[in-house]
Amino acid sequence: MGVLGAEATPRPNVAFLFAGQGAQRPGMGRALAEKSAAARAVFDAVDAVRPGTSAQCFGGTKEELALTANTQPCVLAVDLACAAALAERGVVPAAVAGHSLGELGALAFAGAFDVEAAMRLAVVRARLMTQCCDAHPGAMRAVMKLAPERVEELASQAGEAWAVNYNSPLQTVVAGAPDACERLDALVRAAGGRSMRVAVSGAFHSPYMADAATGLSAHLAQHAPASPRMACWANLTGRPYPTEPAKVAATLASQVKSPVRWADELRGMRAAGIDTFVEVGPGHTLTGLVKRTLDGVRAMSVEDPDQLEAALAAIAEG
Repeated sequence: MGVLGAEATPRPNVAFLFAGQGAQRPGMGRALAEKSAAARAVFDAVDAVRPGTSAQCFGGTKEELALTANTQPCVLAVDLACAAALAERGVVPAAVAGHSLGELGALAFAGAFDVEAAMRLAVVRARLMTQCCDAHPGAMRAVMKLAPERVEELASQAGEAWAVNYNSPLQTVVAGAPDACERLDALVRAAGGRSMRVAVSGAFHSPYMADAATGLSAHLAQHAPASPRMACWANLTGRPYPTEPAKVAATLASQVKSPVRWADELRGMRAAGIDTFVEVGPGHTLTGLVKRTLDGVRAMSVEDPDQLEAALAAIAEG
């Protein structure tokens, strides 16, 4: 099935932001599926590819949803269901972006994949990344209160560690070997920053994920994407995806082993005229990053019916 509302005219100042891994929570998406036919259709479509996905979203435990093999397809399902509910009510954005896993949802909404193909890709991606975590155990740290350049310096000093998520001007995530991340904690404290463990089992978006990138390239060679029908901003470059399907595939495959240039994406969308950012999917992490990166914009989250109605009212006000 497709997601994009064929009858709706894109709103030139609106972007959808698709949530990524870490935003999951028990019960996510259930209330919206009960109210929105479009959201229910997404869950039906993903269940046809991966039976039990909606049941995990609606009734899975925190521990069950924390497993990468479950997290990635479940979060993707909720992301797309929320976006579909907005499109059902006539709100279609001019641009989309997704943080890490969320980029699959952004590409699907933009027409590069249908819902079923995006779900199959999420299952493959989760499996490949889990295999990399098993082969190369790693850790991640969110570093606050320090500029990205300073975090890069400290990561280099810590050893086998790399800055991998440039989330906002004063939040950069580092991934690497567990012992290097332990050394990073002390270096960050000495530099006047704050370091927090990220609840993941591997070093995502680092060179440790090289085999996952190779596997995704092989999958995408057999299941090629289409050209996005709207501006879809890429984690890899901080700029919109290219339109050529082969370049879309190459960009998406490289994403898993490369830094997420999220702050650059937000700044680029703002420069392109976006002033209203709607986070679709569980949680409100991306909404917070927008507020910490950009001035003079609106940011809101949509996961449940009340948030949907609030967002529709705010967008209608212009």
